[in-house]
Amino acid sequence: MLRPCPGGLALVAKLPVPQSLEALQVALLLFVGSSAALVVSTRSPARQVVVLSVYGLLLALLYLVVQASDVSLSELVVGAIVLPMPLLAAIAETKRDAK
Repeated sequence: MLRPCPGGLALVAKLPVPQSLEALQVALLLFVGSSAALVVSTRSPARQVVVLSVYGLLLALLYLVVQASDVSLSELVVGAIVLPMPLLAAIAETKRDAK
């Protein structure tokens, strides 16, 4: 099932998506949605940062499953590693100043 590209210089394969991959995408979408709700509903700032990091990891997995590997890598670095570190440092500094 090859069809020509609009430019006509290359051929693009239109392959069907396996059912198991669709189920994984739906499951990850549900996990991402529920973790987003959990980030918003968490009261403790330190716990909220941890849940935010898990949310970033789930988003990275979702992007990987939908074959956006560059976006997945960026989300993994920023959402799961880089963003939580200064937030946790700010929370620690705030608690130290409050004492």
